[in-house]
Amino acid sequence: MKAASVDDAWTQHGKVRAREGDGAMEVVVDGLTTQAKYYKPLIYEFFRKAWRGSRPAWGEFAVEIRMEYVGDPPWLDLDNLAKAILDAIKGYAFHDDAQVARLLVERVPGERERIIVNVRRLPEAPSRGGA
Repeated sequence: MKAASVDDAWTQHGKVRAREGDGAMEVVVDGLTTQAKYYKPLIYEFFRKAWRGSRPAWGEFAVEIRMEYVGDPPWLDLDNLAKAILDAIKGYAFHDDAQVARLLVERVPGERERIIVNVRRLPEAPSRGGA
């Protein structure tokens, strides 16, 4: 699930890496745990210590969170995972998680255990003229 128009230059710190381009950001966390609360400080520390990309933007965003696992699926509530990740990227991808207008969270079998987060800015909705 590689986001279109994201460049190939990764920034990495520990288990987290990210890249961006053309209004899209991709964040990958290697490895899985059953504790969703683990991801918030891990991703937040990556952005605080290593990220030198763009500043947060206003507008509406679509966020896709994909948990890839090997073997039996991990026992993890996807809503808790989404909240931890949105809290961690708030202030880096967007100013507030209330800006997320579309959210997809899924658990799928994969070749290795990881979480892939794609964030993209949605086009501005045409304003309705009132007359």
